[in-house]
Amino acid sequence: MSALTATPPRLSMTQVLLCGAAVVTLSMGIRHGFGLFLQPITTDRGWTREAFAFALAVQNLAWGLAGPVAGMVADRWGAYRVLLVCGVLYALGLAGMALSASTLGFLGSAGLLIGLAQSGCTYAVIYGVIGRNVAPEKRSWAMGIAAAAGSFGQFLMVPVENGLISAFGWQDALLILGACSLAILPLAFGLREPGLDGAARRGGQSVTAAVREAFAYPSFLLLTAGYFVCGFQVVFIGVHLPSYLKDNGLSPQVATVALALIGLFNVFGTFAAGLLGQRLAKRHILAGIYLARAVVIVIFLWLPLSPATVYVFAAVMGLLWLSTVPPTNAAIAQIFGVQYLSMLGGFVFLSHQVGSFLGVWLGGRLYDATGSYDVVWWIAVALGIFAALVNLPVRETPIDRSVRPAMA
Repeated sequence: MSALTATPPRLSMTQVLLCGAAVVTLSMGIRHGFGLFLQPITTDRGWTREAFAFALAVQNLAWGLAGPVAGMVADRWGAYRVLLVCGVLYALGLAGMALSASTLGFLGSAGLLIGLAQSGCTYAVIYGVIGRNVAPEKRSWAMGIAAAAGSFGQFLMVPVENGLISAFGWQDALLILGACSLAILPLAFGLREPGLDGAARRGGQSVTAAVREAFAYPSFLLLTAGYFVCGFQVVFIGVHLPSYLKDNGLSPQVATVALALIGLFNVFGTFAAGLLGQRLAKRHILAGIYLARAVVIVIFLWLPLSPATVYVFAAVMGLLWLSTVPPTNAAIAQIFGVQYLSMLGGFVFLSHQVGSFLGVWLGGRLYDATGSYDVVWWIAVALGIFAALVNLPVRETPIDRSVRPAMA
């Protein structure tokens, strides 16, 4: 019996979820607080908001571009190797953010290093481990658990980061966070899959064939287009909401509470999306999420701005924040199988990060050009409607490899 057809040894679901959730909690939690550093860093260094925003835009783009490669390595040789390297890169990038005295140095650390780190210690790589070690009937639910952990990380880490900035200043806060990110290294060994190495994958579908199959399949392209919108919306809001609120006369504490509420309510939103993915068509879940985001933003812009309306907006948006992640990745696993799940998830996430690049950069660019975030808010509304429409035709049935993928 070949290595491909034999049933490979599995990690326990409990171990995968505990270690995977802890990694995502830490890696996603730290990055969700980067918006809190925008004003203190730009004020201290004398930089424009666009300079800060461009570095985070490059971070998101580097994350996306490196994602398929990190996923391919994780699928072939094991996620733990990728996590070890990326945990070190995360620490170095945070230290570089603290010590960079020029925008070029900040771009290299906050942009390139942290972007590369995030490509290997967030959802795509963790979801590959989940897909290979959790039974199909529980896969969407398990992905929801991991996504909820990332949301809990936001709820936990945003107040922590705000407290660190207040107590130690923004530079020491970043150095402390860099030390905390090294906890990813011991957690990586809990995700070391027995028997997963390059030799074990030989004889199955090749990487090239898997990529060609996916990009010839219309539903993969539709999921990819929808994920672009997800990236644009959440990164624009996550990075620029604190400055938007301060520009409108609200205290920094309101922004901190709002970001924490997004994280708290997204714990419930992502878990619910994963749970519903076991029962409902994932395309309908995704279309509903994107349409609801557009409606929520419109109501937020129309209502008078106050702490109360900000908190309600944050809570409702939190339910929708990363709830696209479990159904999107579960749909990819359902269509193409789990052999190259991290890699294919990485390609879809690349689209997410192109959207993130534009969301965070346009936020800063258009603010500097117009003195307002209004245009970007309305772009986010239009894109939400677009994403709702493109997810509706997605076909979730397993691909039939007895026919040409392009004919599916």
